Amino acid sequence: MPRFSVIVPAYQVQAYLHECMASVLEQSFTDLELIAVDDCSPDACGAIIDEFAARDARVRAVHLKENVGLGRARNAGMRYATGDYLIFLDGDDSLTPHALREIADRVKETGDPDVLVYDYARTFWSGETVRNVRAGQLTEEGPAPFRLDDRPGLLNVLMVVWNKAYRREFVERERFAFPPGFYEDTPWTYPVLMAAETIATLDRVCVHYRQRRQGSILGTTSSRHFDIFDQYDRVFAHLDAHPELARWRPVLFRRMVDHLSAVFLKRDRLPRGTRAEFLRKARAHHRRYRVGDAGLPSGNRLRHALVRLGSHRAYRVLWTATRLKRRVARLTGALARGVRTAALRLHYGVQRRLPVRTDHAVFAGYGGRGHGCNPGALEAAFRTLAPGMRTAWIADPEFHHTIPTGTRRLTPGSAAYWTALARSKYLVDNVGFDRRLVKRPGQVMIQTQHGTPLKHMGLDLQDRPAAARGTDFAELLRGADQWDYCLSANRHSTLVWERVFPSGYTTLEYGQPRSDVFQKATPTDVARLRESLGIPEGSVAVLYAPTHRDYLRTQRAALDLERVLRRLGPRFVLLTRAHPAYRAPLTGGGARLIDVSDHPSVESLCLASDALITDYSSLMFDYAGLDRPIVIHADDWEAYEAARGTYFDLRAFPPGAVARSEDELIDIFATGHWRGSRSAQLRAAFRERFCPYDDGRAAERVVRHVVLGETAGLPAVVPLEERRPVPSAADRNTLPPLTTVPTSGVSVPVVDRP
Repeated sequence: MPRFSVIVPAYQVQAYLHECMASVLEQSFTDLELIAVDDCSPDACGAIIDEFAARDARVRAVHLKENVGLGRARNAGMRYATGDYLIFLDGDDSLTPHALREIADRVKETGDPDVLVYDYARTFWSGETVRNVRAGQLTEEGPAPFRLDDRPGLLNVLMVVWNKAYRREFVERERFAFPPGFYEDTPWTYPVLMAAETIATLDRVCVHYRQRRQGSILGTTSSRHFDIFDQYDRVFAHLDAHPELARWRPVLFRRMVDHLSAVFLKRDRLPRGTRAEFLRKARAHHRRYRVGDAGLPSGNRLRHALVRLGSHRAYRVLWTATRLKRRVARLTGALARGVRTAALRLHYGVQRRLPVRTDHAVFAGYGGRGHGCNPGALEAAFRTLAPGMRTAWIADPEFHHTIPTGTRRLTPGSAAYWTALARSKYLVDNVGFDRRLVKRPGQVMIQTQHGTPLKHMGLDLQDRPAAARGTDFAELLRGADQWDYCLSANRHSTLVWERVFPSGYTTLEYGQPRSDVFQKATPTDVARLRESLGIPEGSVAVLYAPTHRDYLRTQRAALDLERVLRRLGPRFVLLTRAHPAYRAPLTGGGARLIDVSDHPSVESLCLASDALITDYSSLMFDYAGLDRPIVIHADDWEAYEAARGTYFDLRAFPPGAVARSEDELIDIFATGHWRGSRSAQLRAAFRERFCPYDDGRAAERVVRHVVLGETAGLPAVVPLEERRPVPSAADRNTLPPLTTVPTSGVSVPVVDRP
């Protein structure tokens, strides 16, 4: 008996059915059966289903003799289901990679609940992908499993059948079935959630919900949209048959009214001449099922008035009055903002006519994020080496807690912000200041950059539209023209920066200030950081930090992290750090799978870890300065290089072992290559090329040169062989050989080199 029965009804979806079925059969979790139901489709759906069934024994083809509609086609599929759980997938949608493994693991973790609710993302025909706006309701925090009474907010998630897994015994015991007609999900999902004794959630996008440009069932003009009234009759009949569910009546009444108004207000759904009849029926349903106090939210009162009155004319009057009120509010707000903007512009102009403060320096990083990176290291060095210097940091309020107590906090756009930009002598950033900034004579601007470039930057993006994303290259050069100094970590960076940001600045090839901490930290610091992150004593902590993909709109799940962790064994811990561009974690977290995406200091994460797994992130260049093992996971190098462009082939000159697949990555750890002699040789060559100045004194050299005017006699660079970066906890504890990692049986080359 398989774990999952995936039921796919198909009717006139021949253009999408192949992708749908392949997304199921190509899952990394294979204990499934796929029941594909040809709902007497007039196109090639039946033939496509038969082709899949001939190739894969897990596919069961069901051909109906007549078209019965989406709901009854699902019922037909359920009759053949033998799996522990039922999963429904429409023929034009698809499962995301590893979705079934994530579902299986979550179901097991929560004790086989009656229903598991997971997330989805809308994928538009234009290529855009947008995650469900109600994803916050699917948090895995708190008790699990639970009942609907414990998490009533789940009813705010889209009430469809295909974002849930259902325990088959539960469905059969309660005799749930789909009714005929449009909106068949409605009388299924509400009763199912209310009847479930145990519910769990999975905060992961498991379904791509296709938003077709044309041809979707609910997007067509048809009198079948009147079926919605019968469906809600069934919902309330279920409530009447189960008096213990009466407490849900107000909630379902509100949802019904919202749903009816939504159908009416979609101009392309109801045929001409039927809209008045639809409103009459909606008003009748409102009267029939309303409760004393439905507790209507203010944002939906107009819609409820439409259904309650049953008059589109009255609704239009109310709508016009509300729109006028909102327009007046917007105009008032715009006027207030305009006055404030003009006042700040005047304030900035006045401040620019006052003397520059030679003992003031203002810093920023990553466009308003918290204290850190190269500007953060320089800010600390400014305060240490130039004691009279007064420093300020520009950051959005949510990041103010990361700023040291001795540093002034500035909010972008405030009067204090413009004062600092107008009157501070030193302006330090790693991306670029406000484009409205006017650099004054006497001000010194330091562009620190934020890492050694592997991917194309600056003017080299002119022929890379996917990566450039509308970059204003004239504005980019105008910004570079304001730089006095540009920091560089190595000769490679110097050559790149001077070509892609051509201007008259001076390059300071002094090393990466943010890497200084690697040479200055102590074993006590490492132990403290590991304890704060919850890394168990004696564990091998591996930091996984993939980079952004310009050719993808959503975060890419390149690795099944839970599978990797299982294969590595109980002594390993994975610290997972998503790229800031995605604003979402790579994993839900756990005792040995620790999400560190929101940690304010990536340097601290490097210190706490024993090894790094990355793909093409510039973090590898910093981490090499720690002289700790690095493993490159380069499974999509060709696509990445084609979209972004790179300055050298990382596979030919890597900082350690290179894996081209998940299994190869596991084997690199299983065989010990990740920290073997060959890996050390590769890392040594990489450090020699990219870390020549990262000796712990880069920030000091910058401050002595720029602020103190010591252009000669700067601290000499410590040779690589004499540097002693703080050892990792694994090295210090002299852990025994890691020979217990199970191998996958795949022979893996450590790296291909010319």
